[in-house]
Amino acid sequence: MPTRVDGRQASELRPITIETGFQEFAEGSCLVSFGKTQVLCSASVADRQPGWLRNTQSGWLTAEYSMLPRSTHTRTQREVERGRPGGRTQEIQRLIGRSLRAAVNLDLLGPRTITVDCDVLQADGGTRTAAITGGFVALRLAAEKLALRNLIPAKAITTQVAAVSAGIVQGTPVLDLCYEEDSAAQVDFNVVMTGQDEFVEIQGTAEGKPFSEAGLDSLVELARGGIQELFEQQREALRTAQT
Repeated sequence: MPTRVDGRQASELRPITIETGFQEFAEGSCLVSFGKTQVLCSASVADRQPGWLRNTQSGWLTAEYSMLPRSTHTRTQREVERGRPGGRTQEIQRLIGRSLRAAVNLDLLGPRTITVDCDVLQADGGTRTAAITGGFVALRLAAEKLALRNLIPAKAITTQVAAVSAGIVQGTPVLDLCYEEDSAAQVDFNVVMTGQDEFVEIQGTAEGKPFSEAGLDSLVELARGGIQELFEQQREALRTAQT
């Protein structure tokens, strides 16, 4: 295929950074960057449960997602002005919540709720995958604080979770699409996996020509390779945070 818009190879991630401790008051936080995409992720702990878990010792994890008005090329109206989150926002924050719950034994959290907030500071494609990847780091940092206070066992976090996009652009499978690639992709995938090499979710859509089973397999394998690199980025960020 022709050179990608940012000069990367087909199987190459954008430059990834995860800066931990970005917010002083959150139990866990980080600023995650996938190239020009930047998402602030924070984990907050509250000693209360959702109503349906009352009178149990099980905890809960939920997520919220939003985009700042100038995270994109033109100003986007704040959703609070419309009175409720839009359909895209609701879909993404549910995806983030499902993904992060795959990393937690909720029965070990006790009667508390962890909320992971993911705020997009700058959007250049892949905001949901960056949010999941950074959201796990914020979650793990919050859980470590709870474990140090003997409020939950260290084994409450059971695995890592990360996510990446893959797609077919100009007939070629490529990894971690920026906005320009995403907007022109013939096929667009988002893949979420655990550190146990299991899938949490695969979202795949043909924007034009339908894709074959072989095309699906190639994108999943491309994403798997990228997620293994993201796992190492998460581990390094957590190691740095502990020093």
